[in-house]
Amino acid sequence: MLKHIVMWKFKEHAEGADKATNLLKAKALLDACARLSPGTHRFEVAIAQPGLEATYDLILNSEFTDAAALAAYADHPQHVALKPFMGAVREERQCMDYEL
Repeated sequence: MLKHIVMWKFKEHAEGADKATNLLKAKALLDACARLSPGTHRFEVAIAQPGLEATYDLILNSEFTDAAALAAYADHPQHVALKPFMGAVREERQCMDYEL
């Protein structure tokens, strides 16, 4: 099993919208990718909540059967298509993959 965690810090304004709007759009785009790979076991997307500690604005917490399943997700055209938007609205991105 392979864990794939990605965290993004968003710009206050980008792509003609404010941070809150872009966060909702990014979450919807990522949520739509939850079933792109048959090897996906967990796929959770969350926006930081007011009043709770968070150093990033958006997180993807996912688990895949193996590296091939993660690659199938990463290389899927629907996932590839959201990358330009995510690149335009993010200030920072952190990623970590590890075996369980």
